[in-house]
Amino acid sequence: MSLRLQIAEDMKSAMRAKDVSRLAAIRLLMAAIKQREVDERIELSDDQVIAAIEKMLKQRRDSISQFESAGRQDLADIEKFEVSVLQGYMPQPLTDSETEALVVAAIVSSGAAGVKDMGKIMAIVKPQMAGRADMGKVSALIKAKLGD
Repeated sequence: MSLRLQIAEDMKSAMRAKDVSRLAAIRLLMAAIKQREVDERIELSDDQVIAAIEKMLKQRRDSISQFESAGRQDLADIEKFEVSVLQGYMPQPLTDSETEALVVAAIVSSGAAGVKDMGKIMAIVKPQMAGRADMGKVSALIKAKLGD
């Protein structure tokens, strides 16, 4: 079953269970998916759905930090719940050691000599880590490895 169909089934289950907060989070996700499908006139693949979820997760995390700094814990809690729902559709995250192994392998295979070759390495690791690792942390790891 495709990820999009799984999300639709989960939405129906949340409706039947009258789980209002979970239903609201899933509806936001479905709206984002449908908006992108309409805008681009395509049906999103699982990878594209994961990319949409990643974008939503990033937005939610930014909102959480903003709400907490403003003292609005009630709104931060809502965003945290949405993050937990969205996280359920993401693939199993890579461990730190797995991430480091992929980065080291990419550096070796690309023959990168310094930070100027970071783009080559990112091009190699990004498809392997899509949705499974925080690319900001991966970028920092690559810079650290190349700086040695």
